[in-house]
Amino acid sequence: MRVTRIRQIKLPVTDLASSAKWYRDLLGLSLVHEFEERGVVRGVVLTDLESGVVVGLRERDHCEGTPRLDGFDVVAFELDSVAAVREFSAQCDRRAIEHSEIHDRGQFGVAMDVPDPDGTVLRFVAGQFVSDSFVGFSFDDGAPQMYSEPRLPV
Repeated sequence: MRVTRIRQIKLPVTDLASSAKWYRDLLGLSLVHEFEERGVVRGVVLTDLESGVVVGLRERDHCEGTPRLDGFDVVAFELDSVAAVREFSAQCDRRAIEHSEIHDRGQFGVAMDVPDPDGTVLRFVAGQFVSDSFVGFSFDDGAPQMYSEPRLPV
């Protein structure tokens, strides 16, 4: 068995309607599914049919355990180029959407973080993100230090 792609990401949100609009506007997605329970819409699926990006949103209060992902980067969306990340950053600025600076990751490209209305972080990357051989990163003292032998026994 081989996984061929990630089918969708599904995120818990506080306000379904405003989050659906925020994700739709930020990523250019279309509403393709709603999930109603006892007469109330509790979840949606938004997608870009051309790229295959699929984002599911579910009301946090109706998720098992009411999960919180504040400050956690649950997904990284890849853009075509570093220039595309810069343009996306400028687009966020024009629309007053909070985001981090663009972080240069050297041989691993660039990354920029955008928190959603609940504080869940969406990462936008460009460039080589995964190496063809093992590389570990230690973040103990600011700038990451790389190491070449795994430290986690798997």
